[in-house]
Amino acid sequence: MTILTNINASRRAFLQRASALSIAGVATPWALNLAAMAEASAANADDYKAIVCVFLYGGNDYGNTLVPYDINNYNAYYQLRPTLAYARDNLNATALNPVAAPVDRSGVSHQYALAPELAPLLPIFNAGRMGVLLNVGTLIQPTTKQQYTSKTVALPPKLFSHNDQQSVWQSSAPEGATSGWGGRMGDLFESGNGNATFTCVNVSGNAVYLSGNTAVQYQVSTNGSVPLAGLQAPLFGSSACSAALQTLVTQARTNLFENEYNKINQRSIDANSVLTAALAGVPEITTPFPANNDLAAQLKMVARMISCAGTLGAKRQVFFVSMGGFDTHDGLLSTHPGLLTTVADALAAFYNANIELGVANKVTSFTASDFGRTLSGNNDGSDHGWGSMHFMLGGAVNGQRYYGTAPIVASDGLDDVGQGRLLPTTSVDQYAATLGKWMGVSDSDLLSLLPNLANFDKATRNLGFV
Repeated sequence: MTILTNINASRRAFLQRASALSIAGVATPWALNLAAMAEASAANADDYKAIVCVFLYGGNDYGNTLVPYDINNYNAYYQLRPTLAYARDNLNATALNPVAAPVDRSGVSHQYALAPELAPLLPIFNAGRMGVLLNVGTLIQPTTKQQYTSKTVALPPKLFSHNDQQSVWQSSAPEGATSGWGGRMGDLFESGNGNATFTCVNVSGNAVYLSGNTAVQYQVSTNGSVPLAGLQAPLFGSSACSAALQTLVTQARTNLFENEYNKINQRSIDANSVLTAALAGVPEITTPFPANNDLAAQLKMVARMISCAGTLGAKRQVFFVSMGGFDTHDGLLSTHPGLLTTVADALAAFYNANIELGVANKVTSFTASDFGRTLSGNNDGSDHGWGSMHFMLGGAVNGQRYYGTAPIVASDGLDDVGQGRLLPTTSVDQYAATLGKWMGVSDSDLLSLLPNLANFDKATRNLGFV
């Protein structure tokens, strides 16, 4: 009986998700009516805003991304990873000069430098359009080291696990979650967009981050929408064959599953037609994007879609791009610098493209990753950690500033739960809430879409970087 109950529950869930997919088609009354059910905070927005999540799969090494630069903390950093540390002289050109120096929980000031490979981001920071978030990670509630050690507070499930921490970052739940906080924001924005299909857009495949309760992530390639095979060109050289195929894969069926599948096909065909025409109707972006850089190609596609947002009727959009390779258990010195070069070149090009398009103040990009890594090396690399450092870029960013609390660089220190694994002092929920507030999400809706946010003091939920 239990098995049958689970099967029926799964079937109902599938049908519910499939229905959401099929009715979120192009310019359909159903899509508009469904989206209107959400209490959309930004439903009547008369401006445009977008957030772009840049996810670094594998767990980025925070120690060689944002490097301690003041002499005392640099020495502590070097002692913890002598085989992996940058030479301090190599950091002189990328030392950050913020509006105010960050301090740790003991009141000691810190100075940081970007990894040399992140030099393309330095002008953006100095222009006040890039901020740095210190020691952010997955948390259920504010947690001290004593509470962590004694297990007296709820902790994120399956810490240090790639799949689960990716999911907790993106959805506030472990692997198997069906919606993410980007998609749940999309639920609120659909009714304010002229076409609900283009509310949540993924340029890198599939991610729970962009799945909503009603919002469905629309996946595109770096070249644009993906047409249905067989309809892109005359099938077997015959337009009649293509027409027959289109009828076959879109017509109503008596079988429930076949009928839902064909509705999804129709949505895909309609969306492909609308997006292809919209992209063709806007000028080419002249800002150079680096070649042989897939992250840059993804971000260029995001910029192209932003450039035709008016044609698509979009007022609020949530985008997702990503790259992998950050699981640097070994070969960190040979692989990590190249990864950072890719990230910096792509983010700088995207920021400059938004300036060209005149939307720099309307687009905020931010980095994320499974977790940080251990500051203590394992000779050739670093292992799975927890808290990490991240960047926020855009014309609306209150930049040249640090946000959060600087972690104490010390073995077994107050912020170290082992091997330089940082105990986060800022939560992903606070990170997300700050972005959501900027997008126009109300305080009450933020508490609904971010289930752990209520555990944090109201005064600290908005970090203020936008």
